[in-house]
Amino acid sequence: MSYNEFELLQDNAGEVGLPFDGPPSLRRVTVPLDDGRKLSAIVWGDGDPELVLVHGGAQNAHTWDTVALALGRPLVAVDLPGHGHSDWREDGRYGPLDNAPALATAVEALAPRTRVVVGMSLGGLSSAVLASQAPELVERLVLVDVTPGVNQKKAAAIVNFVRGPEVFESFDAILARTVEHNPTRSRSSLRRGVLHNAKELAGGQWTWRYDRRRFEGTQAAADGDPDGPAFFGSLWDHFSKIAAPLMLCRGSLSPVVDDDDVAELLRRQPEARIEVVDGAGHSIQGDRPLELARLLEDFGPFGASEGP
Repeated sequence: MSYNEFELLQDNAGEVGLPFDGPPSLRRVTVPLDDGRKLSAIVWGDGDPELVLVHGGAQNAHTWDTVALALGRPLVAVDLPGHGHSDWREDGRYGPLDNAPALATAVEALAPRTRVVVGMSLGGLSSAVLASQAPELVERLVLVDVTPGVNQKKAAAIVNFVRGPEVFESFDAILARTVEHNPTRSRSSLRRGVLHNAKELAGGQWTWRYDRRRFEGTQAAADGDPDGPAFFGSLWDHFSKIAAPLMLCRGSLSPVVDDDDVAELLRRQPEARIEVVDGAGHSIQGDRPLELARLLEDFGPFGASEGP
């Protein structure tokens, strides 16, 4: 199956009613990391990037395509290590503490004057660690449906999906599983997502692009204690150190963030802004991209947009 990663943007725009006068200015770039690996990212626009967007586990930079189109601002969407087109780690470690140094390198290289870092799920926790360790790189921080309170029970549906079959006999088979596990998304958007997040093997079979080892280790750690903080250990202390203004966007249909998580976040960041996006599950950027884009516009100290 032929695939050009930028040829689907008109479908993104049409699905949510955005005008589309032709493909925007965007390009894929790579950033060398200290250990010899490379981090991949998509740069939208020709001006200084105003946002850095960081996807969740088992996703990639294209999860933000509709949000980026709606914003119309220069930005960078990163492929985390082990995801998308970024290199895999030999040790299979992709937790927030492991990802933060790679994110720091990417922000310094591609978006040193960014206004807002936006992270969803794993990308949100990785961005929070970045904000605590390198505050000069994060002027404002947005978390999309995640706090350190995520555990096996809250994320069970996500883990069950990503720990499914490793190889599928056809594109239709991998799409069917994706549709089954994502009831809040349209089939057309999920088809685009699979094209971006999977690859065809020589024999016509399909497999995911991301490194599955993190999820296998997470599941092993969580067995027997679904209510325990098994995913990433304790990251709440990092949240106490964040100096940047912070906004948390929750999906109204998502179990990943609960009221106790919000209360703990507000205890550590009393000025944090909390927004609930109606009709959205965990992946708000996929379920309600226009609503998320509006929240980002309102939160970010942006000037007049010149478009990407």
